[in-house]
Amino acid sequence: MAAHRSISLWKRVVFGVFAVYVALLFLVTMLLTAGYVAICYLFFREPRRTAMVLRGYRVWMHVFLPLAGCPFRIRGRERLKGRGPFVVVANHRSFIDILVMTPFVPGVNKTLAKKELASIPIFNLIYRAGSVLVDRKNPASRAKSYETMKQVLSQGMHMIIYPEGTRNTTAEPLRAFQDGAFALAIDTQCPIVPAVLFHTEKILPPGAGLYFRPHRIELHFLPPISVQGYQRNQVQELKQLVFSRMQQYYVQYLQQGY
Repeated sequence: MAAHRSISLWKRVVFGVFAVYVALLFLVTMLLTAGYVAICYLFFREPRRTAMVLRGYRVWMHVFLPLAGCPFRIRGRERLKGRGPFVVVANHRSFIDILVMTPFVPGVNKTLAKKELASIPIFNLIYRAGSVLVDRKNPASRAKSYETMKQVLSQGMHMIIYPEGTRNTTAEPLRAFQDGAFALAIDTQCPIVPAVLFHTEKILPPGAGLYFRPHRIELHFLPPISVQGYQRNQVQELKQLVFSRMQQYYVQYLQQGY
């Protein structure tokens, strides 16, 4: 979906200038956060390390997002508080999604993330600290990340996965889901919590280049889905159930005019 083609010239100019401000804001706040994360690496071990790192992330995003003109609202967080661990599955429409999901999923968590972004200087420290890295093109890397995710859950931490596999740049509410998150939930018998993000694609439209449009962000957690009784041969059934619930919620909420 070439959403950027519909952006008018004046918006490109205005939000292009604003993007420069946001980039500088991100850089400054990231450097401060990276220093805190480095201290956590030196003095804490898992899962305490991740818990401390997430505190820094939450402070970071509580500062960065409002100053970037992106107020956020979270619904249904009580569905995770003091419970779990859960396999949290979320839709993925923008690069900004991970900045929202990782700090604002209640409790200690890690995110399955692409290995490529871990090569960015300084940012890689922050990125690695909250992630299980995977090279999706490498079968050995995928197998290793799967075992690591099981360890994360066994330590009582939630595991955040984007089952679409990559950003949804189509006109459809969701891309087809991949199997991994649902096989993981069945293998570990951890319930699934669907999470639905709204409006992030308006902030950073795919292919728009230097562009950042302020807009509110919403993150809604749906009721947990038990996997008790599911067998490995029912991955497709579980996947379709979660897909249907997320798609229905996404469409109905937007139809209400939010």
